Amino acid sequence: MSTATPTDRDQSFAETALRMGGKTDEEARRLGAVDKADEQVEALFEQRYQTSHSPVHQAVWDRRVPFELFAPPALPDFASCDASMNRAYDVVVRRKAAGQMLDDNGKLQPSLLAELGDAGYWGLLIDPKFGGQGAPFARFTRFLTKMATQDAMVAGMASIHGCIGAVDPVRTFGTPDQKQRFLPKLANGQALSGFALTEPCAGSDLTALRTTAVLDGDDYVVNGEKLFITNVIPGRTIGLVVQLDGKPAVLIADLPPGETENLQLKTYGIYALRQAYNNGLVFKNFRVPRANLLTPPLGDGLTIAYHGLNLGRLSLCAGAAGSMRVMLANLLPWAEFRRTYGQPIATRELIKRRIARLAGLIAGSDALVAWGSWLIDQGYRGELECIIAKIFGSEAMKESAIELFMKTHGGRSFLKGHLFGDNVYDFLAPCIYEGEGEILGLAFFKSLVKEHGKAFFEPIGKAIQREQIKAFNPMRPGHLWALRKEMGTYAKWRFNQMVRGKESQSTPSGDPRLADHVGFALDQFEKAPVDLSRAMVKHQLKLADRQCRMAELSQRVQDTVTILVTALWGQRQKDETSIGAADMLCQDLRRKLTGQRPTDKYFRDTGKLADLILAGGFETLAGVPRQEMMMKYENK
Repeated sequence: MSTATPTDRDQSFAETALRMGGKTDEEARRLGAVDKADEQVEALFEQRYQTSHSPVHQAVWDRRVPFELFAPPALPDFASCDASMNRAYDVVVRRKAAGQMLDDNGKLQPSLLAELGDAGYWGLLIDPKFGGQGAPFARFTRFLTKMATQDAMVAGMASIHGCIGAVDPVRTFGTPDQKQRFLPKLANGQALSGFALTEPCAGSDLTALRTTAVLDGDDYVVNGEKLFITNVIPGRTIGLVVQLDGKPAVLIADLPPGETENLQLKTYGIYALRQAYNNGLVFKNFRVPRANLLTPPLGDGLTIAYHGLNLGRLSLCAGAAGSMRVMLANLLPWAEFRRTYGQPIATRELIKRRIARLAGLIAGSDALVAWGSWLIDQGYRGELECIIAKIFGSEAMKESAIELFMKTHGGRSFLKGHLFGDNVYDFLAPCIYEGEGEILGLAFFKSLVKEHGKAFFEPIGKAIQREQIKAFNPMRPGHLWALRKEMGTYAKWRFNQMVRGKESQSTPSGDPRLADHVGFALDQFEKAPVDLSRAMVKHQLKLADRQCRMAELSQRVQDTVTILVTALWGQRQKDETSIGAADMLCQDLRRKLTGQRPTDKYFRDTGKLADLILAGGFETLAGVPRQEMMMKYENK
C-alpha cells in the first residue's frame, strides 16, 4: 500500500489556481477538499494500480495502448462461491414462480431476505473467515447480471449491501475488532446495510454535509438529517457519514429495532426501487459507540465514501445488462406476434434495427463489466474504467427501455402489470444513482487530464504566480520570456506528439470486422492527447467552467474505450450472434464519433443479426423469463 499524499503546498497551489480561475474563496476551498480526498483514495493503492497507470490513462497518454489490460481472461469454470450463488438463484426462481417475493407493502419479503442469507447471498464479497463466500468481484458482477434477469431488486440489494453499504467500508477500513463485530452479521444477513451519505443540502457536493458527531465519553452524539437512503429501516446497519471536528468521518451504526426520540424516519413516496425501503433519517442526540469510528490510513470520511463507489458503478452496469436481457427476451415474442398489414413486425427493417441495437448494448455492458471487474480483482483502483461502465450501462438501459422496448410494445407499455409500465422508473434511475452521468463525465475528464496538467500546466501556473503576471498572454514577448523554461518543456512535448504519435501496433487477430474496430480505436487514441491538451491551453484556468466542452471530450474518450473493450470482448466469443452484437455496437459508436451516415450495408447487417436472434441464436437470453403478453388479440 502506498503512503504518498499531496503536500499542503500542492494543495495550496490547487486552491490558488481555482481562485485565479474566478472561483470564490469558499468554492475553491470546497473543490480543493474534494481534490484532496481523491488524492487520498489514490494513495491507498500501489502506484502501478493508480489512475495514472490505469489502462485508460496509458491508452490516452502513452505511446502504446496496453492491449493486455483491455482483454481479461475467461473466468474459471468453477469457484467455491458458486454453490451459494446457485442456491440464492434457485431461491428467487422458486419464490417468483410461487408469487412469494413481496409482502403486503410491496417490499421484498423479510422471509425472502432471510432465506437468501441462509444461502450465503449477503456474504458473497466477505472473507470466508468472517462467514462470507469471498467471491472474486468479476464473478460477483457476472452473477448479478444473471440474478437481475430474475429480479432486478434482489440483484440491486446485493450491490447496495456489499458495495456501497456497510460491507465495503468495514472490510476495507475496519480494525480487526470492527471486522469481527460487524462482518459475520453482515455476511449472514442478520444486519442488512446501507450507506447514509446524501443530505437535503448535500448531493454531489459532499463538502456541504451538515450532520455532526461530537464525542461524549465513549459515544459520539449525532445530530442531523439524511435523505434518499436505500435499504434503511430500524434494525439495520449503516455507514453513517458525519462531520467530526470539522472533517467528514464514517461511523458504523446499528439502528435500533424501532423509531425512538433519537432516531426518526422521514418517509415519502418514491417511484424508483419501490420494492426496497428508501427513507430519510433524522438524528437527535443519537449515540454511536466511539469504537465504531472507521479510521482510514489516509484521509477521512470522503476517502471511505469514494472507495466503494467504483464497486457500485460496475454492479450497476451488471444489473443493467440483466434488465436489458429481460427487455430483449420480452420484445422478441411481441415482435413475432404483432402484425401490421398482414405481416409480423419482426419482418420490418425498423424493428430488426431495434433488436440488433439492443443486442449491441447488452454486449457492450457485458464487455465493460467483465473488464472493469477483472481490473478491480487485479488491484487497480479502476476509477476511469468504472465511470465508463456506469455511464454506458445506465444510458444503455434508458435507451433500451424508452427507444427500443417501449416504442416496439406501443400503447400496451403503459398498462399496469406491463414490464415497462411497472418498472420504468427503475430503468431510468441508474442514470442518477452512483453519480449522475454527465457530472461523472466531468470527473472522468478531470482525472484523465490531471497528471498532464501537473506535469506541464501546474509549473506554468506557479511561474505566473512567481512573476506576478495578472493576465497571462502567451503572445506577449515579455510573458513568453519570463516563462521560457516552463513553456519550452510543454512545447517539446507538443512537438513530440505531432512528429512521433503512438507506436505502430498490430491489431489482435480474429474476426476482421472487430479487428477493424480495434484499429479505429488506436487511431482515436493517437489523436486524443493533443485534443485534450489543446482544450487546456485554450481555456487555461477557466477550463473548469467549460463544462460542455469537457463533457464532449470526455465522452469521445469513453466511446473510444468502449469500442476497444467491446471489440476485444467480441474476439473472445464463440457464437456469431455475440460477435455480431459487438460489431453492431462498435459500428454505432464509430458513426457517433465521426458523424458519418449509416450505409445500406449497415442496415443489412442489423437485419442479419436480428434474424439470428429471432431464430434463438443469442445464447445470453437462455433462462431469461418471458412475461405473458397483455391484451392479446386473435390473429386472423
